[in-house]
Amino acid sequence: MEFLGLLNYWIIVVLMMTGFYIVIAHNNLVKKIVGLNIFQVSVFVFYITMAKVKGGTPPILAEGIEIYSNPLPHVLILTAIVVGVATTALGLALVVRIRDAYGTIEDDEIEAQENEL
Repeated sequence: MEFLGLLNYWIIVVLMMTGFYIVIAHNNLVKKIVGLNIFQVSVFVFYITMAKVKGGTPPILAEGIEIYSNPLPHVLILTAIVVGVATTALGLALVVRIRDAYGTIEDDEIEAQENEL
């Protein structure tokens, strides 16, 4: 039962290492952006997991409620999701411009073309 209590953290570690591996191992720029998004999702899940308070209720003053849950981490994650989508869109737009300029989105081929100049 102890393993299941830590299941969220194992999922976070797997997502984080998967995203990190994709960013480092692949030369395709779109795959690197996907890897960064997977890494970002692991951070979101980590913050949401840490914000969970067992038995906590929304912070509405009422009689008989003693344990409140802080909504701030959830609001921060909503903001981070919006920023992440905008960053992904910008990254993909840059990949399109790089493709137009170099004719490829492979990192090593772009570097080889740069070294020829």
